[in-house]
Amino acid sequence: MTEPGTDREPPGEPGGPEVRRVQLRDRLAGMTPPGPPGNHALATSPDGTGDAPGRPAARLSGPGPETGPPLERGSAADDEAPEAGSGRGTDEPVTPPTEDELRVRLGLRPLAARTDPATLLWGWVGPLAVATLAAVVRLVGLTHPGRLIFDETYYVKEAFSLLTLGYEGDWPAEDANARFLAGDYSALSTEADYVVHPAVGKWMIALGIQLFGADNGTGWRFSGAVVGALSVLLLARVATRMFRSPLLGTTAGLLLALDGIHLTLSRTALLDIFLSFWVLVGLWFVLRDRESSRAALARRVAAETASGRTLSAWGPRVGPRWWLVGAGAALGLASGVKWSGIYAVAVLGVLAFAWDVAARRAVGTRLWLGSGVFRGGLPAFVALVPTAALTYVAGWFSWFVQPDAYRRQWAADLRAAGDVVPRGWLPDAVNSWWEYHLVMWQFHNNLDSEHTYEAHPAGWLLQLRPTSMYWPDPAPPPEACGAERCVEAIVALGNPAVWWAGAAALLVVVYLAARRDWRAWAVLAGYGAMYVPWLFYSHRTIFTFYSVAFVPYVVLGLVMALGWVMGIVRPPGAAPVGPDDDGDGGVDGTGSPTPLAWVVLALVVGLTVALFVFFWPVWTGRTIAYDAWLLRMWLPRWV
Repeated sequence: MTEPGTDREPPGEPGGPEVRRVQLRDRLAGMTPPGPPGNHALATSPDGTGDAPGRPAARLSGPGPETGPPLERGSAADDEAPEAGSGRGTDEPVTPPTEDELRVRLGLRPLAARTDPATLLWGWVGPLAVATLAAVVRLVGLTHPGRLIFDETYYVKEAFSLLTLGYEGDWPAEDANARFLAGDYSALSTEADYVVHPAVGKWMIALGIQLFGADNGTGWRFSGAVVGALSVLLLARVATRMFRSPLLGTTAGLLLALDGIHLTLSRTALLDIFLSFWVLVGLWFVLRDRESSRAALARRVAAETASGRTLSAWGPRVGPRWWLVGAGAALGLASGVKWSGIYAVAVLGVLAFAWDVAARRAVGTRLWLGSGVFRGGLPAFVALVPTAALTYVAGWFSWFVQPDAYRRQWAADLRAAGDVVPRGWLPDAVNSWWEYHLVMWQFHNNLDSEHTYEAHPAGWLLQLRPTSMYWPDPAPPPEACGAERCVEAIVALGNPAVWWAGAAALLVVVYLAARRDWRAWAVLAGYGAMYVPWLFYSHRTIFTFYSVAFVPYVVLGLVMALGWVMGIVRPPGAAPVGPDDDGDGGVDGTGSPTPLAWVVLALVVGLTVALFVFFWPVWTGRTIAYDAWLLRMWLPRWV
């Protein structure tokens, strides 16, 4: 075997010309790790990606598939990697890389790799188990409180109005809520109400009302509870694929299932849980696009260079990006819930572009930046952005078809009165729709009314100022809890074990991102899309419960840090530590975390479970003694 950094064969180690030729080829491809000779098996991801039953597992030298392409690894050899299919830098012909070699270089499994059946099974059993747990704790007692709490007073009645009128009507009566709870809907007028969020989230709430009725909490909150449980399943699968570890995937799902802010927003008929869900769906599709586009790139580069031809300067096209079309649809729905979904379109689009550029550089495309722009970035943009825009517009279908919807006739009324119509070249319906958006923008950008529970986003990462959503007055009588004073309260507060450990884990994620770990950048993209923009809107009235939109990425970051501590998630390009280690730190079941690592995992999970039980009463509005409630208010600003 050739020693790293030399062209000499160590004394005493056998090797003929053919061995040296293969070693040289692998070294030029950036796949030869330091250490003793020997191959190792590579398994597929736990959901069976790349599985080929009946064929032996491919065995290749080099870093494991999680290390990513050279641009993401930051290898010193990256700038010296020859163009695929060329013989630059050698005195003898270099065999073009095979499709399997390119796949490994791109962070994918070889075509013939196989997954251990037990790993494949637990890659689904674990996520399904924690999703079932999430569904139980979100659906049990969903009718309580039996009144509209916090902003349910807007969204529930608007959802009912959509079902009844096809648009959001006004409820002018002062006792509209009481009449609504009693099943008297006569307070709903046909006059359109001025609402400041699109209708997708309210249509999702309306689905539960259609199923279970409008006179009970189950009807209002059912859709949010189901979407919350589905979010747990989806996050568990995302983590399983990202880290190729059913253990870490199941842990991620469990932490999200037991987080307080995700639980309370799943059990409350607000819009933010739907925003969180659709952005997570968008991330899932972007991750799948990363895999499929790289697989297509490896296949087409191998085909282009198989006959000894030099890879074209621009590299091959990878074909339609259907996963990005799906991402565009999901993110368009997210934007149709709340406008903050638009940031996810931008951030995840940039992420997909950066990954594409890195992939094209990794396979030896000479004009890798230009190729990444014109053969990767532009097709990705066309797949993602117009789809998101069209989906967003489609979410306004009820507004377009209802002539009595708010501002629906704005342009037509101006024209009929003989007044000047701004943007008069637009069709009246489109012009009125655009004007409505301008009015909504003015509201969102200038909302500065004081609120007791408004919170600066700088404190959201530590949940310094949670949102009180339910505090009935008068309080329950003493006999309700067996104490002198009783309390029924719901506070949207994250599980401290998840959020406080997650804040510390963010430092690890940043470190791994600096090491060019693509998984860390995926986590940071979630923060960048759903958290960072709020820092620029701190002048307006905003609340900590908005952080439910990025709690999945808090959990992903925490799980990634735990995997790093345990040796399951290894820094990109880490050298193998044993003959059965593929350089991934055991993501394929080959690693053995130390007893101390297991203790760290058990400590985080155990604390999360314990604090879930402890805070359950104030997350679900159970009646408890005032002193018991005060015991749970750890910080002065939690009160």
